[in-house]
Amino acid sequence: MKNKWLIDKRNELGLTQQDLANKTGVHRSYIAMIEKGTRTPSVTVAKKIAKEINVEWVIFFNCRCDELTQMIN
Repeated sequence: MKNKWLIDKRNELGLTQQDLANKTGVHRSYIAMIEKGTRTPSVTVAKKIAKEINVEWVIFFNCRCDELTQMIN
């Protein structure tokens, strides 16, 4: 499930995946997988990304719960 909110936020800040990767020390391909929804970041990675894009780190996990709840209902 795609994390559109993350893509939108990154774009809003004018950052490429590579820019975000450089700022967080996370590989660009891992950022891409998180955006595509094929990987869930660790708490450590979620905190690094969240700090750079100015969101609460728990959003990575809250959104997943909301999406799963919508799929079940």
